[in-house]
Amino acid sequence: MDIVVCIKRVPATDTAIKIAADGKSIETNGVSFEMNAYDEFALEQALLIKEQLGEGTVTALTIGPSLAQKVMRDALARGADKAVVLTTDEWIYDGAQVAQALATYLQANPAQIVLCGKQAVDSDNNQLAGNLAARLGFGCVTEVTKLELADGTFTAERDIEGAREVVTCKTPAVISCNKGLNQPRYANLKGIMKAKKKPLEEAAADLPAAAMEIVSLELPPARADGRIIGEGVDAVPALIEALRNEAKAI
Repeated sequence: MDIVVCIKRVPATDTAIKIAADGKSIETNGVSFEMNAYDEFALEQALLIKEQLGEGTVTALTIGPSLAQKVMRDALARGADKAVVLTTDEWIYDGAQVAQALATYLQANPAQIVLCGKQAVDSDNNQLAGNLAARLGFGCVTEVTKLELADGTFTAERDIEGAREVVTCKTPAVISCNKGLNQPRYANLKGIMKAKKKPLEEAAADLPAAAMEIVSLELPPARADGRIIGEGVDAVPALIEALRNEAKAI
């Protein structure tokens, strides 16, 4: 079984984001990048499926600059068999544009299962799985927290409002992975050494025109300074008054 894992290179979650001079993008100088956290669950699940079947390949796929090779090397060190970077110097923010570029690659390089994280921690669009599945004509299940595969059919569980939904679907399919699906492994020294000999390919991304445009970016307003209303039980009436009339919390 051929499995493809879509991985996004994102700013580290502890990075202090700055708006670039154009007012429409982020300043990347000095920013540390890493594998999107939810994509780690997708990669781990692909490796578990391969181990369960005892055969198949796991390909890590991303769109971004050549610098994304570092994140792809991490995926190879964790156990992926091959990595592909669809290169572009554009800052891609349109989910439909990303899905079409990935679909173009996957149509030329078919896979039975495509896995991805439920969303990217930078853009939080939560669009890729459905968008990609529609273009490929695959089945799709999103935000999966449990997955079992047998004889070309998988059973997936996902949390919904007040309940848990169980879905069965045949492959080929696109599956987005949520926290709790598994415990991602990390690269050890043996894996890092093996990764140096695994194929890492680059090809120009076939990007359609973006369907949306970012007009401007701005940081959220700074929080107001805290205020100490009083001390002890004597402060309770004043606190209730502030919560009711100022914060509108009660």
